[in-house]
Order: sequence, then structure tokens, then C-alpha cells
Amino acid sequence: MIPTIFALATAPGRAGVAVVRVSGPASGDALAALTGKPLPEPRMATLVRLRDPKTGEALDDALVLRFTAPRSFTGEDVVELHLHGGRAVVAGVAEALSALPDLRVAEPGEFTRRAFENGKLDLTEAEAVADLVDAETSAQRRQALRQMEGALGKLYDGWRERLTRSLAHIEADIDFPDEDLPSGVSDAARPVLDALAAEIDDHLDDRGRGERLREGLHIAIVGAPNAGKSSLLNALARREAAIVSARAGTTRDVIEVHLDLGGYPVVLADTAGLREAAADEVEEEGIRRALDRAARADVKVAVFDATALPALDPATVALLDKDTVVVLNKTDVVDAAVPTVGGWEAVAVSARTGAGLPELERRLTAFTADRLAGSGAPALTRARHRSALEECRDALRRALIAPLPELMAEDVRLASRALGRITGRVDVEDLLDVIFRDFCIGK
Repeated sequence: MIPTIFALATAPGRAGVAVVRVSGPASGDALAALTGKPLPEPRMATLVRLRDPKTGEALDDALVLRFTAPRSFTGEDVVELHLHGGRAVVAGVAEALSALPDLRVAEPGEFTRRAFENGKLDLTEAEAVADLVDAETSAQRRQALRQMEGALGKLYDGWRERLTRSLAHIEADIDFPDEDLPSGVSDAARPVLDALAAEIDDHLDDRGRGERLREGLHIAIVGAPNAGKSSLLNALARREAAIVSARAGTTRDVIEVHLDLGGYPVVLADTAGLREAAADEVEEEGIRRALDRAARADVKVAVFDATALPALDPATVALLDKDTVVVLNKTDVVDAAVPTVGGWEAVAVSARTGAGLPELERRLTAFTADRLAGSGAPALTRARHRSALEECRDALRRALIAPLPELMAEDVRLASRALGRITGRVDVEDLLDVIFRDFCIGK
């Protein structure tokens, strides 16, 4: 018998309301045991008093909802207990449920896994549930909602359907060579496969937009010691995230803060000051990490000290490129209304007074939107999507040059199987633990 599971479906800790979800064949029996009354009508919120079935002690006055299979999130019989959100209330209800027969605490991601196994979600939609719970910006929320509504899964299922039709044409040539079939049946599949391979190429050529939107665009602040990088980080973060000191070389490691720029997620990193002669091996390691972070960043903020002009730090100048926002700091000390640095237009700011920061934030938001804003098509959001699509595309390219229909058909089957792995249509058993292991209990 399938075990009935339960878990807190809302965040732990004190709250006005806490929701405990119960899913499985014994969920109705569990509700009856807690209330001592007949089950309420499905999908009708009912106020009841919950009691410990063993002692009769009152646990809470709760709003309860019952969903019958298959019309529930998991596709099973489901009960939701909307409790007062005190820790003692939640703990008392959980203890009472644990004592009931055929009930156990849900494993991480088990509700979502059951929804997938019962056909309520495909794998891309299941992944989107986790993304929506973790969303911190409006752009992340929009992407997760669109994927949860099936935009990505429908795109891949449509491609797979085209492959299935093409495969039918190819296999007709193989299986019925002596039948009175139109000539060139398998050849008719080639334009379809070629067009699909081109569509997948376009889909892959997105600069990792979906993955970056999930994880945050990485921006590295670089510059010479005492250029004001840490002060700038604190000003943008609007809190004291980094230690600020007049002594050069204070920052030795990379310090990160997470920001919301125009609805897009950003990871802003303060790095060690760049200079040729490090004071010690610790600062030398900090400079190495700064250069490494700059090389891996999506955008760099190169900070120059206005009080040092016209001298420019050569190590920072060497990092300037099209993915760099140039900043001239300390303009409250030295006037630089329309600055240029090494031929690059710069934003004049004062991290101390806040002057120029709105313009810097506007520039950074524009950089971020340019890299993360979508074109309308759903974006792939995980490395496993990209890997499977590359495998599919490569199989299609092989199919197009295959010398025999049998070889062509095999490569089309491999391409279809690769697409199916993304949505969970085929070959999914070895993927389930990987997909769901990072989900939190209750999702």
C-alpha cells in the first residue's frame, strides 16, 4: 500500500498561518481521527477543532480542506490543515499525525515527486515549483510561473512530436520496401530534421539567459587599493556589507551581496585591490582571486580614484572591455562632471555622499536587462536541459548525413529520447533522485 505522507507546507517558524499537507490513501482517515467528525465535502473550507486522537487534548481550531484524487496537487487524496502558526501548534499536530497508522513524514520533494509520477506535472514543471518557491525578484517569479504553466514542456513536446512523425516516415521506407509507397518517403523527413536542428541551435544560443536568471547575474567590482570599491559596494547594497578602511589592502577575499536591480537578480562582488607588489602572500592570493572573479563575471565595475588623476591604475585599465561599467569615485573631492577614463566614458560618483549612484544603478540595470531580458520564447533554465538539447541537436546532424535509412532512424530515435529526458517522457528513473533531492519538504 502506498504510504500516506505529511509535512509542513509553509516556512517553519512563527507565523499567522501554517499549512500542514497530508497526501495519500489514508489522508481522509487521518482527518477523521483528528476531528472525530464526518469528513467535510471536497474542496470546501471547514472550521473544525483538532484533537489528539490518543488523549483527546485540543490542538487547534483549524480551517481544513479536502481534495479527492485525482483533483489535487499530487493526484492523490489530499488534506490541508490551515493552523495557527505557533511552533507548539504545529509540533502538536505533527506529533498526533505521526502516531496514526500508515502515516509518515514526507521526504524532501516527495509531494512534487508524487505529482510527477501521477502525471500532474512533467519534470520541467516540477523544477519550476522549486524555482517559484526560491524566486527573489519579479523576473525570477515570471520565469518560474511561465515554466510551471508548461511553456517549456510544450515547446519540447512539440519538437518531439515532429521527430516522431519524421521517424514514422523513415521507418516506413525501412519496413515496407516492397509496398506501393510514394517514392522518397524518408527523404521528406530531411527538411523537417534540418529545420528542427536550426531551431534548437537558436534556442541554445541564448547566452545562458535562463540559468543566469535563476542564479543571478555576476558583477565584479575591481580597481586599485583605496579606490573606494568597498564603499561603493556598501552604497549599492545600502548596508555595511564590507569593511571600509583608509589603509590599503583591507579587502583580502571576495565579498558578495545579492541585489535586485530592476526586478533582475544580481550577485555583486567586492574584490581585493589590484596592484603589482602585494604586501604579503595573503594579499597576493586576494589579488589572484580578484582577477579570477573579474574573468568569470558577466559584468565588471572598474573603479578609479578621481584624486589620483591623471594617473590611471594599469592593472584595472587592462580589464576594460565592452562588459565593463567604468566608475570614477571620490568626485566629492575632485570635480569630474563629464569624465572619461582611458578613452572610456565613466560614471562620476561619490560613494561617501551618494552623488551619481542613481546613474550607476541605471547603467547596471541596463546591462543586466540586456543580458537577462527574454525575447518571448521560453528559456531553458538548467544545465541538464542544455546537455540534452545539445545531444538532440548532434543526433539530428548525424541523421542528416547518415548513408542508410537504418542509421538515420537510429539517430532520430536518440534525438527524441534526449528531448524526452527533459520533460520526463522517457528514461527518467535514474533522474528522479537528482531532480528532487534538493527540494525542501513541503514543496
